[in-house]
Amino acid sequence: MVSKVIYRIEVHPRPTYRDARCVAIAADIQSLGIAVPVAVEIADLYFLSGALDEGDVARIAEQLLCDPVTQTYTRGASLQPAGAHAVEVALRPGVTDAVADELTRAARELGVSGIERAATGVRYVLHGALDAGQVARIARRLLANDVIQTFTIGAPIAPYLHYATAENPHIEIIPMRNADDEALMRLSRERRLALNLDEMRAIRNYFVEIGRDPTDAEIETLAQTWSEHCVHKTFKAMIEVEDSGRKTKDDPGSRVLRQVDSLLKTFIKRATDEIAAPWVKSAFVDNAGVIAFDEEFDLAFKAETHNHPSAIEPFGGANTGVGGVIRDIIAVSARPIANTDVLCFGPQDWPFDALPEGVLHPRRVRSGVIAGIEDYGNKMGIPTVSGAIVYDEGYIANPLVYCGCVGIAPANAHPRAPRVGDRIIVLGGRTGRDGLRGATFSSAALTHETGDVAGASVQIGNPIVEKNVLEVVMAARDAKLYHAITDCGAGGLSSAVGEMGSELGVRVQLERVPLKYAGLAPWEIWLSEAQERMVLAVPQHHLPALQAICNRFDCEMSDIGEFTGDGQLRVCYGDQTLCDLSMLFLHSGLPRRVMRAVVSGRGDKGTRRRADIGRGRRGERGARRALGWSPSQLVAKMLAHPNVASKEDVIRVYDHEVQGGTVIKPLVGMGNHGPSDAVVIKPQGTRGLRGFALACGINPNIGKHDAYAMAVSVVDEAVRNLVCVGADPSRIALLDNFCWGDPNDPVELGGLVEACRGCYDAALHYRAPFISGKDSLNNTYRDAQGNRISIPGTLLISAIGIVDDVTKCVTMDLKRAGSRVYLLGETKDELAGSLFEEILGVMNNDTAPEADTNDTTDTIPPFATTTPTLPEHAPALYTALHNAITRGLVRAAHDCSEGGLAVALAEMAQAGQLGIQLEQLGHPDLPVALFSESNGRIVVEVAPEHAPAFEAMLQGLPWAIIGVTTESPAVRLPDGTPLVEG
Repeated sequence: MVSKVIYRIEVHPRPTYRDARCVAIAADIQSLGIAVPVAVEIADLYFLSGALDEGDVARIAEQLLCDPVTQTYTRGASLQPAGAHAVEVALRPGVTDAVADELTRAARELGVSGIERAATGVRYVLHGALDAGQVARIARRLLANDVIQTFTIGAPIAPYLHYATAENPHIEIIPMRNADDEALMRLSRERRLALNLDEMRAIRNYFVEIGRDPTDAEIETLAQTWSEHCVHKTFKAMIEVEDSGRKTKDDPGSRVLRQVDSLLKTFIKRATDEIAAPWVKSAFVDNAGVIAFDEEFDLAFKAETHNHPSAIEPFGGANTGVGGVIRDIIAVSARPIANTDVLCFGPQDWPFDALPEGVLHPRRVRSGVIAGIEDYGNKMGIPTVSGAIVYDEGYIANPLVYCGCVGIAPANAHPRAPRVGDRIIVLGGRTGRDGLRGATFSSAALTHETGDVAGASVQIGNPIVEKNVLEVVMAARDAKLYHAITDCGAGGLSSAVGEMGSELGVRVQLERVPLKYAGLAPWEIWLSEAQERMVLAVPQHHLPALQAICNRFDCEMSDIGEFTGDGQLRVCYGDQTLCDLSMLFLHSGLPRRVMRAVVSGRGDKGTRRRADIGRGRRGERGARRALGWSPSQLVAKMLAHPNVASKEDVIRVYDHEVQGGTVIKPLVGMGNHGPSDAVVIKPQGTRGLRGFALACGINPNIGKHDAYAMAVSVVDEAVRNLVCVGADPSRIALLDNFCWGDPNDPVELGGLVEACRGCYDAALHYRAPFISGKDSLNNTYRDAQGNRISIPGTLLISAIGIVDDVTKCVTMDLKRAGSRVYLLGETKDELAGSLFEEILGVMNNDTAPEADTNDTTDTIPPFATTTPTLPEHAPALYTALHNAITRGLVRAAHDCSEGGLAVALAEMAQAGQLGIQLEQLGHPDLPVALFSESNGRIVVEVAPEHAPAFEAMLQGLPWAIIGVTTESPAVRLPDGTPLVEG
C-alpha cells in the first residue's frame, strides 16, 4: 500500500515574471458577463507520496520543479488570502497525469528512490469583489473541466494518490439469448454499445447458436469492432438514393431512384482503382496510405479526427488525436516527420449565455485544442507544418479536430502478415481506465449529459512514452524482428489484437498486461484505449533482441499471448475465459445496413434542425445591390474575417522547424508573415534534391449549398495549392476525411452521397488517387429540449505531392516591382457559398434590417445561383504552370480561394511589401471579377523577360495579364481606385 504521507509543493512565479495565463483567464472572466475587475494569480501544485524525508522533498523541488530564475516555491498549503478567493484544481481518479509520471521517473533518476507516486494540480487566486456564486461559476466554466478534473473553493485540494490494490477478476455474464427487441435496445443504451436493433439481434442469434450467453467482454468487443468509428458501416452500406434534383425525360415530375452499393467502393476506392497509379504502394488496406518517394524510400500519410473527445476535453482530445495519428504512421513501419492539423471551431466571440447546455465555450475549446497539439508534436520532435482553421456557428457544440501525419520508411520495409506461433507483444504505455468505450463514444451523438458519462472515454497522452516506442519500433523494423504491427487505438487491445489476428486466431492471457494501477475488471483491461501502446507479432526467437532494444529506450514490453491458427478470439484472465468468439463472426457477422438518402440539390442542409444557435443571415434580395459598400470596404472585411485573417499566433506556437527539413514554411514573404499555399519538406537522410509538398482543401460554406460542389472545390483547392509551390501534378495523392451529421437523416446522408460523388469526379479529373481516408459521423448534439444541432457537412482533402527539385520551388509573396501579373483559369459567376456572400449577408443584416424581414426559412439562400464547378482546363493549366516553375519562369504563385481574386492579390502584395496596378480583371461584372471563388485559378508573377516563354507554355489555355507589380504597397483597380493599401 502506498504511504499516505503526502508532501505538497506550490511553485509560484516571481513577482517580476508575468504569467500569460493570468491575463488570459482575467479576460475570459469578463466574457462570462462578470463585470467586476479581477486579477488572477496562478501557482502550480505538486504532491509527492512515499518514503521521503525533508531533504528528498527539497531536492525534488529545487532540481525538478522550480526554475530559480522565474519561480519560487513553498511547502504546504497557502493560507486563504484576505479579500480574495482561492480555487484549486486536480485530476480525477484514473485520468493520466503525464507530468506526475515523469516527475516520479525523474526523481528516481536523481536518486530519490523512496518516491512512490506523484500528482499535479493548479491553484488560482482571484482578487476582486466577487460573490460566492460568481466564484463557483468561474471555477466550473473556466478553471476546471468536470469530465477530468475536480476542484475546491477556499480549501486545499486532496489529490487522488492511492489506488485500490485488490484485483478485480469478476467476469459478468449478460443474459441475452431470451431478450426481446425492447430488452436488446435497452442493453445497447445502458452499456453505450451504439448498436442498432439488427446488430443486437445478430449478436443474440450468434449466442443462441453456440448455446450460451455472452460475457461482458464479448459484447463490448463486438460493440467496439462493429462501431461506426472502426468498421465504417455507413460507407459500406447499401444506400437507396432518391434524387429529387433530377427529373426523368419522360416524366419531369418524377424522382430518380438509384442504388449506391457502398460509398467507399462506388466512389472513393473506385477512383483509386481506375487511376491505377503505379507509385501508389498501399491504399485503404493499412493504418496509413503509402506512396513511393523515390527508389529508396516510401512516404506514408494518414489523417484522423478526434472530434467528440475534443468537445468535452479539448486538450486531451487534441493531444491524443495527434498521438493516435502518429501511431498510425508508426504502425506502417515509418518514422513520422511532419504533422498536419485542421481545426473547426465556433465563433470566438459567441455569448456565454447563448451556449447550449453542457457545451464548452468555443474560446476554451480553441485554446485547449491548440495547446494539446503543441504539447504532443513539440515534445516528440515532429514539426507541425500544415493546416487550416475554420470558424462557423455550426461547430459550436461539435468542434472538428483533424490530425494528420506523414512518415518515411525504406521502400517495402513494412511486414503485414503475422504467422502461427508468433507472440503477441505490447509495447509502451501501461493500461488504465482511460478511453473505455472510446470507439462507441465517437460513434454516437453528443448530448447535454455527455460530460457526465464520458469521463472514461477521455484520454490524456504522454508524448515522451510514445517517443520511446517510436525508437523501439524503428530499431526493430531495421532488425526485421516482427512480422506485423498495429497501433492500439479505438477499441484498445480488443481491436488491435482482434484485427491483427482476424485471419489466424489468437489466445491472450490478460493478466500479463501491465496496469497503471490495480482494480481494473478484465473487460476494462481488454477495452481500455490507454495511449502510447503498439501491438506486434514477434517470432519467439526474436524476443530477446526486442527486449534488449526496449531496455535501451526505457520502453516496457509484455508478451500477452500468441497467434494460434484456430480462427478463434480467445481471451483469458488467469484460468477464466473472458472471451471466446469466432473471428469469422466478429469480422464478418455485422448485418449490412440498408439506408435511405435524399438528394435535393441543396446540399446537406434541407430540414436539418439547427436549433437556436443561428444568428440569421439575409437572403438574395439586396445581395447584388451591395447597399453602398465599396470593393475596398468588402476586401477589408474579408481580410479581417477569422477564416482569412492571419493564423500566425497559432502557427508560431507549433515547432515547424524541428528535424530541419522544412524548405517552404507555413509563413513566407517579408518577415515571414504571408500564408503559404503549401509547405515543402526535404526529408533528412534522402539523396538528391527531391522533396514533397503538403496542402489541404476545406470549405464547408459551399457545402451548405451543394455538397457535390464542395467536394470538387476542396479537391481542386488542395491540388492547386500544391502546384503553386512547385509540386508535380502527376504525382499527387489525396486523403479524404468526412465529418458529417446524422447518417440516419436521409437529407444529411444525401449530402454525403453527393460529396463522395464529387470526390470521385475530381480525383479522376486530376488523376490524383485517394490512398487513405476516414469518416466521422454523428457529429450532432441534442440539448436538454431535444433539439438536434448538426455540424455543416465538412470534407477535408489533404494532399501530398512530389517535388523533384526543392530549389526550384516558389512562394506566394510578390518579389519585384515591374513584374507582370497573370490570372490563370476562368472566372465565372460562382458566388454561392463564397466569402462575398457571407460578408455581404452579415453587413446587409447589420445595416438594413428592413430587407428580407419575412424570411423565416432555416436555409441560407444563395446570393448567386451557381456554386463553383469542376474547371475543365485545370489539369492542363496546372501541368503548364508546373513546367514553367521547373524552368524558372515564375517568381510567385498564389491560389484564388476564400475571397477570390481580391483577397489573393491583397495577400501577395502584403507578403511581398509591394503593390499591383491592375489593368483588367478578367470579368465584366466587378463583384464577380473580384470575389468569385471559381476553381482552377492561380495568380502568377512573371518577370518581363520571361513573359514570352511563359505565355507560349499556356497556348490554348485560359489566362490573362491583369496588371503589373509596383513599388507602392497598394493594390489599385484599373481606374486607380485603391482596393487595398498599406
